[in-house]
Amino acid sequence: MNWDQIEGKWKQMAGSAKQKWAKLTDDDLKYISGSRDRFVGRLQERYGIAKEEAQNQADEWLRMQEDTRTMSGSGYRP
Repeated sequence: MNWDQIEGKWKQMAGSAKQKWAKLTDDDLKYISGSRDRFVGRLQERYGIAKEEAQNQADEWLRMQEDTRTMSGSGYRP
């Protein structure tokens, strides 16, 4: 999954982002609309972190989404 795919599935993915970053408001999530740049910007604002750290967090979250989808789609049972 890449950020272009996230944009198309943002409504489904926004809940996961909200769970991870509780300081993001519903208005933030609407504004982000799956855009990596907007996402990174809001993480910087809400959490007072550097751009590079926000980018790393956003990209790690994306990787976790991929892992979760892969595990759930393959019949994975912990």
